[in-house]
This record gives sequence, structure tokens and C-alpha cells, in this order.
Amino acid sequence: MSERKKISILIVDDSAVIRAIISKTLEQHADIHVIGTANNGQEAIEVVARARPDVVILDIEMPVMDGMTALPLILKEKPDALVLMCSTLSSRGADISIRAMALGAADCLLKPGGESITTAIDFQRNLLRTILTLWQNLHAPQTAQMPVPQRPATPAAPPRVLAIGSSTGGPKALTDLLKDLRNLPVPIVITQHMPKSFTALLAQNLQQSCGLTCMEGGDGMILKAGCVYIAPGGLHMTFRQNVHDTVIKLDNGTPENFCKPSVNPMLRSLNNIYGGRVQVAILTGMGSDGLEGCRQIVESGGQVIAQDKASSVVWGMPHAVAMAGLCAAVLPLTQMAPWLRQSITGRKVA
Repeated sequence: MSERKKISILIVDDSAVIRAIISKTLEQHADIHVIGTANNGQEAIEVVARARPDVVILDIEMPVMDGMTALPLILKEKPDALVLMCSTLSSRGADISIRAMALGAADCLLKPGGESITTAIDFQRNLLRTILTLWQNLHAPQTAQMPVPQRPATPAAPPRVLAIGSSTGGPKALTDLLKDLRNLPVPIVITQHMPKSFTALLAQNLQQSCGLTCMEGGDGMILKAGCVYIAPGGLHMTFRQNVHDTVIKLDNGTPENFCKPSVNPMLRSLNNIYGGRVQVAILTGMGSDGLEGCRQIVESGGQVIAQDKASSVVWGMPHAVAMAGLCAAVLPLTQMAPWLRQSITGRKVA
């Protein structure tokens, strides 16, 4: 990145300590330039209009104008700005962060607590990684388009469950996808990379936005057709089969691909129960979580589709499964729901 322009960043927070921590962290990287700071949302809008930053790190709770009020105004002023929300790990902070991501914020990071040096270091590391990954995804040098290998769309039998994996950019993508997947004759299970306390609020937000019955997965819950189950933050969501039903079994095991919940345990578990009768959709997200689970699903006769690069905030997870040749289709987000509905019901959507 050294021959390209530096990533310009605006830090918006009413805490001088937080502003200093973030500024010091980012300015240590050669490809980043902090162009300024702001104490509240109103100041932020003025700086965005004047300085045109690439990235805005936006606090939620601030005087004069809070982050949620400022967010749409910032994106109106500069639609291509990457806005990262900074939230405390609280019910209110989680709820606002979920709504912010549904409105176009690229991601949410948890503020460091003053009582923990480790937490502060983790925050700094995650912040830098998130900014660089988002920027590289959106501004990679243009090269010849690599062909994406695709498998024939020939499931062994009609799917009995739809499994979705997502990460960065996922809350908005899930909202847009699920609103067009009402009344499916199968359950929908989702692993979205999120911390504890965020996932229950994500389920509530999706239910309100999409008109589906959505809930955070709980140990012993029976999967029901047309309902949506979100893996809880801090636990893997797996499944077991009883005499008549498929039941959620939460797993407090080790993280996979640095994630907990992880997409892979969910898919492995579904494969053990349903074999080839699983339909998978991999949405926007960093990393490659879900790759090995998708490989098992495909080997058993199931199908995988992935979100395309142009509609993804980060084309990491979908890129991994696409370039491994595991996908029956790689589609813009707007085309995924009709494809999934046809795959699951067998009826073409007009």
C-alpha cells in the first residue's frame, strides 16, 4: 500500500482519552493518517464536509449530537465513507450498534474498559485490522478478473434447512436478505460473528425489520420451519437429532478461525444430521470461516451460494468458498433470496 495514498481517518468521541488511544494506535501505521478529531456528531459532519475522510470512527454516546443522529448525515455527505461505530458492551450500546450497522455502518468495535490493559490492546489490534481489511477490500488494485469456478446446481434432494454465515457487514446484509425469505418451509440458522449480548438484539432487530420469527438460539430449542435462529455470541451453535426433531445444542468449546460463534461447527453439525439436504449461503465477512464446513456440505451433496464481491462489505468469507469451487452460484445480494427460495421450494420466482 506504500505507493497509494494514505487512509485518512476522522476520530469522533467525546472522551479525550479514547481519542488519544485511537490516534496513537493508528498513526503508528505508515499507511494511515489521522486527519482530525471531533468531540460530537455535529463537529464530525463539519469535518467530513471539509476534509472528506476515508474512514470515520464514530462514538455512539456524545453531547450536542450523538452517533446515531450523525451517522446518516455523515453518509449523506460522503456516501463512500467507511463508518466504524464504537460501542460499550451494554444492552443499550449493543442495540444502537445493531441498528447502526443496519443503516450502513461498516462494523462495530467495542470500546476498551479502563480496568483492563488486555482489553485495550485487543481493541487497538482489532481496530487496525478492521480498517486495513475494509480498505484493502474496497480499494485493491484492479487486476484481470479471475474466473470463479462454480458447481452444477444439483442438490441431492430438497434442502431441509437453510444455513447462513456472515461477519463484517452482515447485519445489513441479513436484513436485506431475510425480508425476502418469509414463509420458507424450512428453518433458517445463522452464525453472525458478534459478541455476547449483541446477538439477542440482532434477532430482535431482524424480527422487527423482516417480519420473520427470529430468536437467539437456546439450548434445547426445536427447529421449526419458517423460524430464524441466531447463534449466541460467545458460543458455537450446533444441533442434535432426537426422535422427531432437530434440537439446538450450544457448545462452549474453543474458538475456530478466531471466532466464537463460528460457522464451521454449525455446518459440521448440520451435515451430520441432514447430509446433502442443507442449503448454505455465505455472506459478507472477513476471513475464511465456513470454508471447511461448506466443503463437507458439498461433499455430502448439499449446495452453497456466496455473496459477490461488489455487494459485500468485505469479500473474505464468500471469496474463500467461491474460489475453492464450492459454490453453485456467486450472486449480488439482491439476487440471493430468489435463488434460495427456488432451491428450497423447487418453484421458480418470477
